[in-house]
Amino acid sequence: MSKAEMATAAYIALLAGHDVGDHWIQTDRVAISKGAPGREGMLACARHVATYTASQALTLYAANRVLGLGVNRRRALAGLAISAVTHYVADRQGGHWRDEQPRGIVRLAARTGHAGWLQRDPGAGYLLDQSWHKGWIAIAAAVIGAGE
Repeated sequence: MSKAEMATAAYIALLAGHDVGDHWIQTDRVAISKGAPGREGMLACARHVATYTASQALTLYAANRVLGLGVNRRRALAGLAISAVTHYVADRQGGHWRDEQPRGIVRLAARTGHAGWLQRDPGAGYLLDQSWHKGWIAIAAAVIGAGE
């Protein structure tokens, strides 16, 4: 299997795990709490990222077993860590996409010309959040597929 094929298979598996973990496994309570300031928000976000990462690990493991991908364990752990850390960074912004004093990736979005869109379109924050995740999932998949 080529590196490109491995990365593609890893991306599809990680994306499936992302969708399940981010939309089916995450509860409404966690979704609301993960962007809260302080310890409560950090713990809620950490719980979400733990179940999210477990979902991705399970889909990657299943794809590896069923398709015989030959995923290297260290590369899989590195890819999952990239996805987990960047997911946590983004999800600590939960509910803050329209804040007048943005922080974190909301500040990045505002500084890159998205402030008006965020204020006008209630769906903009979700779209930016999901595209952030999928971009990092692609990088994680490339790490997984990069070799032995």
